[in-house]
Amino acid sequence: MSLPSSRDVLRLPEFRAMLIAAVCSTLASRAVALTVAYQLYQLTKNPLTLGILGLVEAIPALSLALFGGVVADRNDRRRILLLTISVEVICALCFALYAKHAAVYGILPLLALIFTLGVARGFSDPALPAFQAQVVPRELLLRASAWRSSAGQAASIGGPALGGVLYASAGAGGSYSFAFVLLLVSLGCVMYVKAKPIPSFKAGEPFIQSIKEGLAFVVQRQVLVGSMALDLFSVLFGGAVALLPIFASDILKVGPTGLGVLVSAPSVGALAVMLYATKHPPGKGAGRTLLIVIAGFGVSIIVFGLSQNFYLSVAALIATGMFDGISMVIRSATLQLKAPDHMRGRVNAVSGMFIGASNELGAFESGVGAKLLGTARSVWLGGIVTLIVVGVTAYLAPELRAMDLTDIEDDAGPHALDVELPSSAAS
Repeated sequence: MSLPSSRDVLRLPEFRAMLIAAVCSTLASRAVALTVAYQLYQLTKNPLTLGILGLVEAIPALSLALFGGVVADRNDRRRILLLTISVEVICALCFALYAKHAAVYGILPLLALIFTLGVARGFSDPALPAFQAQVVPRELLLRASAWRSSAGQAASIGGPALGGVLYASAGAGGSYSFAFVLLLVSLGCVMYVKAKPIPSFKAGEPFIQSIKEGLAFVVQRQVLVGSMALDLFSVLFGGAVALLPIFASDILKVGPTGLGVLVSAPSVGALAVMLYATKHPPGKGAGRTLLIVIAGFGVSIIVFGLSQNFYLSVAALIATGMFDGISMVIRSATLQLKAPDHMRGRVNAVSGMFIGASNELGAFESGVGAKLLGTARSVWLGGIVTLIVVGVTAYLAPELRAMDLTDIEDDAGPHALDVELPSSAAS
């Protein structure tokens, strides 16, 4: 039997539809995130507002994540996605309609919409990767994961860039309207995909018991909890994305268009390494590689925090994206191959909590740090903390340090999917 190629997964029509849906959704979410952040900062001129913005979305998303994971493992995941994307469509329309009135009526309605998006995320984040894994056969999961990561990063480049250009040319309303149209396309693509079998679960089992089983599954596997914790603490202290509107406005003085470039820069680096991963998925020495690239991420953050030159700052952010892109591919592959289908919603919920904490709570930490220490100082000090986190993790998690993805399929447990392998891959 020959090994499947990176193109075999693209021969699946439903996978292509899900890929387009993910791209449109990411484009929209990144454009909205940039627009809201810049609009709020222009209205308040307070860096703490950017931290509060991250916290407002994180509270519902993280609070509902474990509950959403159980829901994803007990129900039609496609239906969950259709409902949550519909909520995002409505929110984007409300953003567009309110944009012209924000200066008069204040920022609370904007924060309320962000909170609503956080509620939707609490259910969509566990359901989406679990449903995506049902669209392709197991033999192509690793290839599919690399393609999704690459497409997501491409959208992460285009979303902020287009959002920044639209903000500068058509105002916040134009950027929100752009997101509204993209989300409608995403909704249509998910509607095209057929519903998949609902995973088996113990009838009558309490939700709390199901949550405990998901947590136990993760905690008992050092490579899972170790990689999640490494991402949590490195991005929590080493992230600078939430503060980019301040760098663009006050430090580098490049305005909303320059902000779009800054926000997109990490995705440029990540996209390059992820495209490489579609043909060369991670394998031997993946755990050691993960530790090395997170350390590289910390060094790049230090350079960015110290830089006062726009081009050097962009280069440093590209480097952070390259290092983070490699770590994302490794973590995504680990989740896809280690979790059986009936557990994927809960495992992805736990992972989503770590990622959400590192991103949204990291945004809050960045806002507080900038307020207390100054924007630039808080960033390069966070990079130093990231290097410390890597050293501690390497010492405390020997199984993660020795992780090898070439034999990870043996640990995944039962797996059954109602999809056909493309003929070229099955030969």
